[in-house]
Amino acid sequence: MTGSRVLGSGSALPARVVTNAQLAEKVDTSHDWIVERTGIHQRYIAGEGETTATLATDAARAALADAGVDASDIDLIVLATATPDNTFPATATKVQHALGCHGGIAFDVAAVCSGFLYALTTADSLLKTGSAKRALVIGAETFSRILDWEDRTTCVLFGDGAGAVVLEAADPLGAGLPGAAGIIASRLHADGAQHDLLYVDGGPSTTQTVGHLRMKGREVFRHAVVNLSGVLGEVIEDAGISASDIDWIVPHQANKRILDATAKKLGIPPEKVIVTVDQHANTSAASVPLAFDVARKDGRIKSGDLVMFEAMGGGFTWGASLVRM
Repeated sequence: MTGSRVLGSGSALPARVVTNAQLAEKVDTSHDWIVERTGIHQRYIAGEGETTATLATDAARAALADAGVDASDIDLIVLATATPDNTFPATATKVQHALGCHGGIAFDVAAVCSGFLYALTTADSLLKTGSAKRALVIGAETFSRILDWEDRTTCVLFGDGAGAVVLEAADPLGAGLPGAAGIIASRLHADGAQHDLLYVDGGPSTTQTVGHLRMKGREVFRHAVVNLSGVLGEVIEDAGISASDIDWIVPHQANKRILDATAKKLGIPPEKVIVTVDQHANTSAASVPLAFDVARKDGRIKSGDLVMFEAMGGGFTWGASLVRM
């Protein structure tokens, strides 16, 4: 078996920025109320002509350019989304067509906010078995299209966007060696018993409608801190490292208080946590690759760094992956 390593990253955001003050003109809320409870200052909202597929394609193109890889060299696309363009076909196939990389594997993964971790682990597994050589792993969402804009407890939390990474099957002679670049360890979990705490109240086989997002925020917060600290501990143990060895944590950007509480539980300094929730809000499956790309492009995450990805979403699903850059 080979390993897999990250060659590059990219991201894309809609053109329209919506501030807390602008939201306060439409729903009973305020800038201070939102910031105090979530840390969010603004979010990006998709406009006419902007879809999950268009954002995903733009992020993929940016990642390919960053990696120096031609689209024709991609033989696997795994796209994580809870807001696909269509019930079918997979949005990944639309991205594949737009990029011009035909004939390889392309499919969607639905694990909501943990989707990018599920997609990354799936792509890593396929690369290790030789089913593909180079992969695009994308998280892309247009959550604004499933929000109830009259529910101030949820509509203020989410935004739209996309992030992508290019993965390559690593040299088997280097994979797994101490200090070698690549995905070192991953853990994924799910608990369907928690369905009613975070879900969308519609679907093709139940209501024949798209539906709206529903969430019991306090209960989700409690589960998130416990589940995330638990899975981070599992990956740390699997990798044979300590929390202090981690250079950066790139978490799902749901709520600043969850980020702080999870880091504190593990004894990780807050300055090691990449935070973009203030600018992007919660972009579900897009949030981890978006934050990762921001931190790579501004120079914080460098070659050789040990980076931990982590996320939890509706289902519940949750997971973490440790990567050497």
